[in-house]
Amino acid sequence: MPDLLSHDFYSILAAGFLVGIVVGLTGMGGGALMTPALLFLGAGEGEAATVVAADLTAAAIYKTGGAAVHAREGSPNWTLAKWLIIGSVPMALLGPYVVKALTDDPEQLDFVLKMSIGFALLLAAGTYAARLYINLRRVRAGGSPGEENPRIRPVATLLVGALGGILVGVTSVGSGSVIMVALLMLYPGLSAVKLVGTDLVQAVPLVMAAAISNVAIHGLDWELLVPLVIGSVPGTILGSRLAPRVPQSFIRRGIVVVLTMSGVALLDKAGWAPLGRDETHPILIAGVGVAMVVLVPLVWGFLRRGQGLPMFGAPTVAELEGTTERHRRR
Repeated sequence: MPDLLSHDFYSILAAGFLVGIVVGLTGMGGGALMTPALLFLGAGEGEAATVVAADLTAAAIYKTGGAAVHAREGSPNWTLAKWLIIGSVPMALLGPYVVKALTDDPEQLDFVLKMSIGFALLLAAGTYAARLYINLRRVRAGGSPGEENPRIRPVATLLVGALGGILVGVTSVGSGSVIMVALLMLYPGLSAVKLVGTDLVQAVPLVMAAAISNVAIHGLDWELLVPLVIGSVPGTILGSRLAPRVPQSFIRRGIVVVLTMSGVALLDKAGWAPLGRDETHPILIAGVGVAMVVLVPLVWGFLRRGQGLPMFGAPTVAELEGTTERHRRR
């Protein structure tokens, strides 16, 4: 059992609670924020494989509750979820074994995982931003009444599931960001509540499969898992309750900044060759953060102007995301 009086226990609990609040506020997948937060804290002795296994196990717990709510309300598109699951679960089970087969060196494994997570975070930041832009274009086009039962494209949907499966299996990142934007592109007429419900339902077996493989290979650190679950579950609930009162526009654009900085920081920590393997570069990471804080609002403003809207104003990012519907997911 974990030591309830240790400093690490409360640090992990606090990280889980804070990330859980962000998940509840934004609907953002927890893996993209939780994994780097735990690595930076040195949780699991700083080993990426240990952190990924615990993070996936915790996610399987708190995602199940949200999926059950959507299932009761009838929001998921079960046919679409089925094809995603068929594609994602085998790859989520296989991914950790592929990484293990590449090397028996623990240091090399840690390097590969941190590199993979770093690039996955940058991909998540890009896809999250793309999701906002796709929704902006949809609003300017007059919106869509949504399709309850769009024509399913099995092969393309299987490939999306497979991509999400390998990302989640290896890095714990991708179930709530990469798959979501891919679904937006494949099924632009799918109503928001159907999109969220479908994504959440398919994420449960995906995350469970990834957790099973990672735990089988790397074991499960209970001293990491217990405070993570204790912190993340109430954090997610609190975030969901606070969501209607918090300006979502700033939070959602902030997520893009945080994901980008986390991705660069992890690549730097892993010793990515272009950044140098022998030292870290905190000034570079801080510079990326400052640049993102300045550039993200400007780039978003120019994208709005390209759609015939003023640089700042309605529709806000929150309105584009359908805040009320999305916050039922967690």
